[in-house]
Order: sequence, then C-alpha cells, then structure tokens
Amino acid sequence: MTALNDLVRPARYPRSSRYDPAWLVGLDMGPNPLWLLEDLARDLDLRPGMRVLDLGSGKGATSVFLAREFGVDVVAADWWIPAEDAAAVFAEAGVGDRVSAVQVEAHALPFEPESFDAIVSIDAFEYFGTADGYLPYLTRFLRPGGQLGVATPAMTREVRDLGVIPPHIKRVVGWEAIAWHTAQWWRFQWEITELVDVTSARLQEDAWRDWLLWARACAELQPDGDRTNRPVIDMLTEDRGEHLSFALVTARKR
Repeated sequence: MTALNDLVRPARYPRSSRYDPAWLVGLDMGPNPLWLLEDLARDLDLRPGMRVLDLGSGKGATSVFLAREFGVDVVAADWWIPAEDAAAVFAEAGVGDRVSAVQVEAHALPFEPESFDAIVSIDAFEYFGTADGYLPYLTRFLRPGGQLGVATPAMTREVRDLGVIPPHIKRVVGWEAIAWHTAQWWRFQWEITELVDVTSARLQEDAWRDWLLWARACAELQPDGDRTNRPVIDMLTEDRGEHLSFALVTARKR
C-alpha cells in the first residue's frame, strides 16, 4: 500500500504522522483533514482547557486531533453524521471525556452566546460560510478575543475574475467551485464586518499535492476507491496547482 504510506510525512506534518493513516482514510469525508488542521493550527493559539467548536466535524478525526494534541474540550458539530456514530469514534480514540458530539445544521447552532474560546472548521465552511451574514451569526458564539480558524478549498484566482469555472474542475465539482474563494477574498469578507481582526489569510503550500496524495490513498484502500477517486486524481493532475488550493484563514473576535 504505497499510496497509504505516503500519508505519513513527519518532516512536514509531525503531529499528523503519529496517527494511523488507515484509520484516517476510514473516516474519509474529504482531503486529509489532519494535515489541514495541523497547518491551520500554526496560526492559532490553542491551549489546554479551552472550549472549541469543531464545526463540520465529519466522522470525527479533527475533533480527536484537537483533544489529543492541544488538550482542549471539543464540541463536534456536524449535520450529516449522527451524534452516536461520532461519539463511538471518540470513545474508541480515548477522548470521549473531552469531546461531545451534536448533530446540528450550521445555521441553527444550539449554543449559548459567547460559549467558545475558538471555532475551527476544516473542509466544511465552503458549504455554509460564504454568505455575507454568516460571520456575524457565527461570531456571536465566540467570547471576546476568541479565535476562528477555517481551512476551505480555494482557487488561486476568483471564478468571477476568470469568467468561467475551468473545464477540468467543472467536470468534477460543477457549480460548487464558485464557493472556492481566494485567501484574500476571505480576508476582505471577514474584515469588512469589523467584527474580527484577521490574523492570517494564506493559501496552503502545495495544497494540490497534499490533496492528490490523499485521493491516491483513498483510491488504493477504499472499496471501489479507484472509480470514485479517479476523477479527483485526474483533476488535480491536470491542474497542478494552477487554480486549485486550500485557503487557511484565522481571526480573533474584537
């Protein structure tokens, strides 16, 4: 399983490399979430005892990582994964006492105002966070000075500026690519609200290569994996980082 071995990269992702890549691929809901989170966390200040909302937590890998690596207490929130399924992952990973799961839609969060020290969202924010009114809604759940960190698929240039979704991308993701914005788009979108101070907004270095390694591992390991991942592999191979990336954006609530 050569492609699976490629997911262990201690020089680039030392924390993530301590996790079994087969376990991680088994929780697949998108490109390597631990690599994205580890990279994003370099721009955050996460400390033991903080209460963190993992928004769009999927099957739970990022919530396990947050609890283990940073000693934070996590609320894992996802619309598609039943809370009991996520809770089973947390219990098996030995973090059931620090991570709680809730199945909830991102526009109907059942939390008290100012109840989190940080909100993190990995490969999910593009589905609900691009609307002009979403940041004002979300920041109500952050304490003053609380942190927000997002890793989301990105374009190196706005689709609006290109005038078209590049064909090799459109074939795979269709209209969804119009929600894949540049890091600078996100910076402006957040700063113009005057609700947060953006502390970083960057494209992940070689994001397309990371994504490609993940897709190849999923193709190798998962049932029917080559059929389902081949379009993504072909898209990334053709693109080679010309258009596709991930945006890593962090901010503090004023």
